[in-house]
Amino acid sequence: MTNAEQSAKAFILDGAAVAQEILARVGAESAELTARGVKPGLAVVLVGEDPASRVYVGAKGKAAEQCGIHSLQFDLPATFSEGELLALVGKLNADSSVHGILVQLPLPKAINSPSVLEAIAPHKDVDGFHPINVGLAAIGEMNRAMIPCTPAGAMILIDRACAQLGRKLDGLEAVVVGRSNIVGKPMAQLLLQRNCTVTIAHSRTRDLPDVARRADILIAAVGRPEMVRGDWVKPGAIVIDVGVNRIPAPERGPDRSRLVGDVAFAEALSRAGAITPVPGGVGKMTIAMLMANTLTAARRAAAR
Repeated sequence: MTNAEQSAKAFILDGAAVAQEILARVGAESAELTARGVKPGLAVVLVGEDPASRVYVGAKGKAAEQCGIHSLQFDLPATFSEGELLALVGKLNADSSVHGILVQLPLPKAINSPSVLEAIAPHKDVDGFHPINVGLAAIGEMNRAMIPCTPAGAMILIDRACAQLGRKLDGLEAVVVGRSNIVGKPMAQLLLQRNCTVTIAHSRTRDLPDVARRADILIAAVGRPEMVRGDWVKPGAIVIDVGVNRIPAPERGPDRSRLVGDVAFAEALSRAGAITPVPGGVGKMTIAMLMANTLTAARRAAAR
């Protein structure tokens, strides 16, 4: 198969459109739950003035409003102490109107992030970072765990790609480039749960391009701009680009920049069967899945 033939069959996975479908469904189901006397509630805590975090938190607030989720936002100064933050988390744990708690990362260096994340009640941990949720996912108890939002959203896009390409996930070879606790490891767990053969690779993997070329499903989550080149992609593979990197764009003018993923998109497009763009791919899904997790937490609370 030539590159031109493959390119004609490749398609772009529109994460923004799929995310809107999810938000619409969450909104409808949230309204039903509210009518039964339980209004989903999400508390988002931002410490400091990180510009990217502030933009992201703002987007979460808009999505919550769209879904009919009661949103509380705590904008705290960078001088806020770890003890004060733990006290706030404890207060939110005890608040029955709050079903989901999200502490935006990164936190100031003076605060121990694991201590704060572990202080969140596991059933309110809508980020899915608490060790109990990590453990439940590791033993395959997906229906009891809170699944991290980015991997959960990526799985939905993978399912869409498989449906479009007429494939089943069972037995496909997946390569996850990246071993973070936030994306790489939970992504591998989700793929294993769906009967894929999974390899976790990273920047120090020997012969990384050759490992990537084995993948029917290639997930790039390493945090390096366009590290995964087009010739790393197996013809017809499903490529999920989790990276969001800002690089200089002098062609747009002085001091201008643009967003790129961890995959060299233009190169990979000529080989992939399906691929996510950056922006407009996995990032949009992350916020949608946060709303879905908040709804799940509210439903579980109502059942209790």
